[in-house]
Amino acid sequence: MADLPIWDTLVFILYLLLILGFGVSFSFRKRTAKDFTTGGGRLPAWAIGMSIFATFVSSISFLALPGNAYLSNWNGFVFSLSIPLAAWIAVRYFVPHYRSISSDSAYFYLEERFGPWARIYASTCYLLTQLARMGAILYLLALPMHFLFGWSIEWVIAMTGLIVVIYAMLGGIEAVVWTDAIQGLILIGGAIICLGMIFWKIPGGASQLLEIADTNEKFSLGSFDWDFGSSTFWMILVYGLFINLQNFGIDQSYVQRYITAKSDQDAKRSTWLGSLLYIPVSALFFFIGTALFAYYQTQPQNLPEGIQADSIFPYFIVTELPIGLTGLLIASLFAAGMSTLSTSINSSATVILSDHVKKYLRPNLSSKRDLKVLRLSSLAMGLLAILVGLAFNGVRSALDAWWALASIFSGGILGLFLLGIVVKTCPSRYAALATFIGVLLIAWVSLSPSLSQGGESKIVWLSSFHPNMSIVLGTTGIFLVGFLLTLAFQKKNKA
Repeated sequence: MADLPIWDTLVFILYLLLILGFGVSFSFRKRTAKDFTTGGGRLPAWAIGMSIFATFVSSISFLALPGNAYLSNWNGFVFSLSIPLAAWIAVRYFVPHYRSISSDSAYFYLEERFGPWARIYASTCYLLTQLARMGAILYLLALPMHFLFGWSIEWVIAMTGLIVVIYAMLGGIEAVVWTDAIQGLILIGGAIICLGMIFWKIPGGASQLLEIADTNEKFSLGSFDWDFGSSTFWMILVYGLFINLQNFGIDQSYVQRYITAKSDQDAKRSTWLGSLLYIPVSALFFFIGTALFAYYQTQPQNLPEGIQADSIFPYFIVTELPIGLTGLLIASLFAAGMSTLSTSINSSATVILSDHVKKYLRPNLSSKRDLKVLRLSSLAMGLLAILVGLAFNGVRSALDAWWALASIFSGGILGLFLLGIVVKTCPSRYAALATFIGVLLIAWVSLSPSLSQGGESKIVWLSSFHPNMSIVLGTTGIFLVGFLLTLAFQKKNKA
């Protein structure tokens, strides 16, 4: 446990107050519900791109990626290598599609194509995914603060959640995008400064760091065996491709940003900027984890016993950086989490209004009432996220837990979306049956590890796939079953 010097404390508190004040300042503008959800379609491409980047980056990246690299190697970086292909598909197909439809909801198309059940199913899966994501982020923010300063995990989760809820609830998408842009820049600058300090402080310099990392195979991308039951290179690559396609293709957080751009070209440019910027930044965080491993190998007496891997990076920040810079780096840590939290809260509120309240509960709401529902929904999602964050307390690896929950709650909705676009003649009943089978596949892959005993399955029908493969099998299953049923139906009609 450490004492944060007064200057660092002041820098940290001042940062939180400035971000809160900046976000709340947008609430004083005359705005409609449309402004709250899309910013009136007038935001610049670079700011939207930075917001997309900040949606990728969170405390999951700031803490879990260095922690993951410290514990093992660069296997998790393979996830980032799948982004260019997913971004190209997004720019080529997804962005024009969403810019052309008259809705700020990512799930409007599914209702047009398959009926109300598809929209309700997809939007519910999205809300569950965002709650899991926000809970993981809040917990990761609280963990190092508790270890380093003795702050209560519950108190940090509640404080952070409430601060983000206030400016996301009052400021809308404009506040989210602009604060994302600012916090993204602070985050990148802070990470670069930290890596430079590690190079400067490690005995033997960069050559010693690289030698230790190479000796311990810290730069390995994982096994290249064709094994999808463990975290091999190919398993992470396929998982990353499906997750990122889902992000770009059916995730409200991304789709909403396509709509905020001034033109189609701006939307495409912002997508490229946000997605491609994440690749070198994620590599930077993995390298920080590797560098920290080498640093503490040379001086193990500086690392306290029992410290969790996700807390090692903030521990280095507090104990090794100069006064003033420590406060700024802790602020950048919070910037990473707060950016994604505000994005998730705003997009979830949009889904609640567009896909549930206005569609089924109160179709004739006035624009003034729309804005009230958006703010109440933001508050509700923020409070629920705080509860989920408390439930995360005690997990072994926040990154692994988040990846597993993301696979499960995805519900294979990417497969349903692709089925609607590619198989134009697939009727609603076949899509519903395909979705049911996809959910069964997801449950089979996800629940099998908990039913196995002693690490080896005693039941022959249990899955041998890695749990992260549930999104791959669920998505593929929905698409293939829907396609084959439609094909069989057409052949029967012809006969």
